[in-house]
Amino acid sequence: MMLKLGFVGLGMMGLPMLENLAGARDVAILAHDRDPARLDRLKSHPAWGVTLRPAARLADLADCTVVITMLPNSAVTNAVIEGRADEPGLAALLPRGATLIDMGSSNPAETLRLAPLLREAGVTLIDAPVSGAVAKAANGTLAIMAGGDAADLERVRPVLSHMGATLIHTGAVGSAHAMKALNNYVYAAGLFAASEAMLIAQAMDLDADIFTQVLNASSGRNVATETKLAQFIVPRTFNGGFALALMAKDLRTADSLQQLSGMPAPLLSLCASTWGQAQEALPATADNTEIYRYLEAQRDAA
Repeated sequence: MMLKLGFVGLGMMGLPMLENLAGARDVAILAHDRDPARLDRLKSHPAWGVTLRPAARLADLADCTVVITMLPNSAVTNAVIEGRADEPGLAALLPRGATLIDMGSSNPAETLRLAPLLREAGVTLIDAPVSGAVAKAANGTLAIMAGGDAADLERVRPVLSHMGATLIHTGAVGSAHAMKALNNYVYAAGLFAASEAMLIAQAMDLDADIFTQVLNASSGRNVATETKLAQFIVPRTFNGGFALALMAKDLRTADSLQQLSGMPAPLLSLCASTWGQAQEALPATADNTEIYRYLEAQRDAA
């Protein structure tokens, strides 16, 4: 039997994820975005009009048994789930027994708040944020973290497998959003350190390419030195594929976990504040690798 699935959110990540999902033979998809232009971009997909159709309103998803949301933050996700003044949310629309999978990088505190509200409506919530940026979203090799009951996760595993190569069950609902935020903090800390080290190296007239080789052959190696320095920072293209504003948002989320957990983390606070300052100083379209440009400008202004 073909699964009827709703997909909400066709941004930079959501669109390629949906395109991979639409290649599945056993899934009929209703795609929704408040921006009609984003739906128009799907018209060239081979499944368009057959197993992939537009949903002009959230209410069109009312008979879907699984709905995926891929939205930029908790405020938008909450509005889709709880409703707005102009339309009811998924909590009121979905049938009892449905599953809602939040694949955005939401705040875990909000996830924990929404889970019992949805449970009362008979809807299961799974938080399943992703890692891998646009390139891995496009080729279906994302890493997916999933929080929720193991049996619930197994039911939707075939759906998630169309979008990711790695699926990690992180524990109870909310755990995946927490781990995603902390993961992005660790990445950001590595990018921060690599950028500062590169600026010091260049101030000493050290060869940037050779220094990158040294880092990647030595104990300083991390995902930022391996995938960001030579590719986007040294050539100054700054087009790594993940927005600086989204990284700043994820760091704010991670920073909030200090209070939730009772564990102080001064380096996390430094990263969160620095990315927040960079977001204010750089264009709204800035890539996350442009933290280097921000640190460079701070040096030049000193």
